[in-house]
Amino acid sequence: MKQLLQVEIPIKVRFSDTDAMGVVWHGNYLRFFEDAREAFGIKYGLTYLDVYHRGYFTPIVKSSVEHKSPINYGEEVVAIAKFHPTPSAKIMFDFDILNKTTGKLSARGHTTQVFLSVVEREMELVKPPFYIEWEKSIGIKH
Repeated sequence: MKQLLQVEIPIKVRFSDTDAMGVVWHGNYLRFFEDAREAFGIKYGLTYLDVYHRGYFTPIVKSSVEHKSPINYGEEVVAIAKFHPTPSAKIMFDFDILNKTTGKLSARGHTTQVFLSVVEREMELVKPPFYIEWEKSIGIKH
């Protein structure tokens, strides 16, 4: 069984996050995902700078968001990033955005990142050695 690694962070909904209807603009959910991914990297030792210093970028090649219920300015929100282990040379996350004020699921999403060599600017077809070691260090087995 694959270990579930996740992080949960509070999100402060700013006035500038909302649209003319006073609800969070749909594009900001991707920013919420990014905030949760960054928190995951800090918690589990896989920050963007850690990856960069090992010679790689991890660009997003796929993202999806399913909007379930609105978030209004002033409501409390929690973003949850769940690491989705894969044998492929990818980093995958599933996300839930929960509206703590209403108790409703506001959005669900997914992102896929690949490894891109900083020097060659080519996508890696196999996992970089440092990433394999990172997976082992946190108990990921495929």
